[in-house]
Amino acid sequence: LQQRRGLRLSAPAAIQVTVRDALNQALDEELERDERVFLLGEEVAQYDGAYKISRGLWKKYGDKRIIDTPISEMGFAGIAVGAAMAGLRPVCEFMTFNFSMQAIDQVINSAAKTCYMSAGAIPVPVVFRGPNGASAGVAAQHSQCFAAWYGHCPGLKVVSPWSSEDAKGLLKASIRDDNPVVMLENELLYGVPFEMSEQAQSKEFLIPIGKAKIERQGTHVTLVAHSRPVGHCMEAAAVLSKEGVECEVINLRTIRPIDIETVEASVVKTNHLVSVEGGWPQFGVGAEISARIMEGPAFNYLDAPAVRVTGADVPMPYAKILEDNCIPQVKDIIFAVKKTLNI
Repeated sequence: LQQRRGLRLSAPAAIQVTVRDALNQALDEELERDERVFLLGEEVAQYDGAYKISRGLWKKYGDKRIIDTPISEMGFAGIAVGAAMAGLRPVCEFMTFNFSMQAIDQVINSAAKTCYMSAGAIPVPVVFRGPNGASAGVAAQHSQCFAAWYGHCPGLKVVSPWSSEDAKGLLKASIRDDNPVVMLENELLYGVPFEMSEQAQSKEFLIPIGKAKIERQGTHVTLVAHSRPVGHCMEAAAVLSKEGVECEVINLRTIRPIDIETVEASVVKTNHLVSVEGGWPQFGVGAEISARIMEGPAFNYLDAPAVRVTGADVPMPYAKILEDNCIPQVKDIIFAVKKTLNI
């Protein structure tokens, strides 16, 4: 009636949701939607999860759906893969992806390759998820980024969320996918609140795997990142904007399959490319992006070589001042942009 009278009704406002709560919401909705979905991992049940991602789920769904495991990644990753082959849809949480190396045989040889080797007869709908890359003060054995490792392997899909909407939409899409998916989260983002639109609050909100998002429009240089460095790129773009440099910021969201078309279209517009990642430089995500741009049609539009901003090529030091120097900072992105623009 009010609309007929010409009054404009305001849409429900977007709300602030932390990445932790967005992941919890996604798990809750998918557990409720499909009884084949279950969560397993260390401390995910009675303790509510090491990072409280699974808070409240054990009390709601019980021991059969939320399963505490022994400290044996090889064992419980294998259980998850076998359950997926048998028709269930497990979500396997690693306390950190550094510990997924204990289960690399299960993730690659069992999960990633089985659908191919069975000519499509045996799908493996399992999600491996947990924090990836550097946290704060946890040294080398807890700080490795596995985007390049898992992105290297055919048979896997690899996603890497930044915002709360990314986290919710990608986790729900991953759980519903019939392929094994590796979801690389970031511990330092768990407590960060992001705006979540009305659409993202829906139980049917999904983000398609393999599609990047342009977080900020720009005309002078393309910044491509995934996970936490997307935020650094947004900060750098805000600083550079005051100096008259407009950066286009692309949030990859998915590492495999990588959305090179969105990057190419942006490079055609801006003529400059800077990639940013927390991982090591050699054979990294930025190296792949640079190669794909060089091999494709966007190469002819580049006015300068592509520049990579990466983690330092060393095992992560424990000391904070050294750690800060090993992880890309906003100032490093600004320096790289000015270098590629020759200003």
